[in-house]
Amino acid sequence: MLLIHQLPSKPAYFRVKIWRRLQRIGAVAVKSTVYALPANAETQEDFEWLLKEIVEGGGEAMVCEARLIDGLSDAQAHALFDTARDEDYEAIANEARTLSARLEALARVEERAEIRAQTDRLRKRIADIATIDFFGATGRLSAEGLIADLEHRLEEDADMVEEHPKAPPLKAADLKGRIWVTRKGVHVDRIACSWLIRRFIDPDAVIRFVPGKGYVPNPGEIRFDMFEGEITHEGDHCSFEVLLAGAGIADSALQAIAEIVHDIDLKDAKFGREEASGIASLIAGICAANPQDEQRIVQGGPVFDNLYQYFRAKRG
Repeated sequence: MLLIHQLPSKPAYFRVKIWRRLQRIGAVAVKSTVYALPANAETQEDFEWLLKEIVEGGGEAMVCEARLIDGLSDAQAHALFDTARDEDYEAIANEARTLSARLEALARVEERAEIRAQTDRLRKRIADIATIDFFGATGRLSAEGLIADLEHRLEEDADMVEEHPKAPPLKAADLKGRIWVTRKGVHVDRIACSWLIRRFIDPDAVIRFVPGKGYVPNPGEIRFDMFEGEITHEGDHCSFEVLLAGAGIADSALQAIAEIVHDIDLKDAKFGREEASGIASLIAGICAANPQDEQRIVQGGPVFDNLYQYFRAKRG
């Protein structure tokens, strides 16, 4: 769904007002005066209300449902939405990291109450962003994990019971003979997790790809790198780090890979791994060339196989 508009040069506040409205409904710019939303009844209504507002303010606008033929592919349009939401999630994640650092140093009850209020505000913000996260941007997991970690620590300090307790931690023996489930559109964390599962945990593991939101697992399934999954982001740890620890595998080469995956997935340069940028480019190329998730996992396997051998040789 496209909104094509032309705004009057004055007053300036009107242009800012329309820009903010576009941000709030989750529209992305495909050209300077052309904004896009996924086509459905709700987004059409959002654009129609905005069109009315633009015309009443002295501008011109039209709304159309378009089929992309050339110049911009569906995949590129999809990426525009994910990039916009990832920027929103990263801003929230940075605030959550700042609050976490403050929480470490605070002692007074009233100071912790302030952290609680700010954490609640972040929780509301991420819920608002999720409503315009049309394709499930990967940055949400990291932000959700950091906020959940803050909430858990605050509740522990107050001797409160968690409202949303996590499932009991899985033991290494529980990981064999299971069906593994993750979100469609795999990227570095899910590709690396899939490689770790089939290479070190269960060579015969079945991996299924499902819509990320609202999926209810069947008996025998383990969800990874999914919201409310059994293995997913925890605090400032990506899913690969959580899976490696849960599997009980002590291997310095795998730990080095975990640090690379963390730096690529969370984009926080926590470990400063020099290999991260090169691996990120390789994985991005694999994803661009392979639209099917199973293909991405198959093509990504040799990347992590070779990386593992590199770190083993370096260690040895």
